[in-house]
Amino acid sequence: MGAGEIAGLIAAIAFAILAGFLIYPLIRLGKLFDQIADTVKETGDHALPALDEGVTTVQQVNKSLTDVNKISAAASSTANNVGALTNLYGSFLGKPVIKLASTFYAMKVTAQSFLHKNQANKASVVVEEAKGE
Repeated sequence: MGAGEIAGLIAAIAFAILAGFLIYPLIRLGKLFDQIADTVKETGDHALPALDEGVTTVQQVNKSLTDVNKISAAASSTANNVGALTNLYGSFLGKPVIKLASTFYAMKVTAQSFLHKNQANKASVVVEEAKGE
């Protein structure tokens, strides 16, 4: 055997040892890929029902929000109607009540003024009578 053959034999043995050391990590890497594939499959199997339930939940929430929108629209309409009714009563009953109150106030002031004049006249008569005596 020549030196080249011995070197080739040493290289072949080194390559076989290296291949032996690399086989174990490659086998483990293959098992890891198998586990990843199983995990992805299981995740997909569990994700689809969860997505379906999520869609159902979103649809129910949208239905509830639609009902809330209807209720708030009805409340807004009621508030507008109450406001319009208040304005109607204010214009229909408010103006006559104010006029009536102002008439009574004018009558009161006039009566007080009239009574005050009578009292002033009586007081002046009493003062004149007192001077006359």
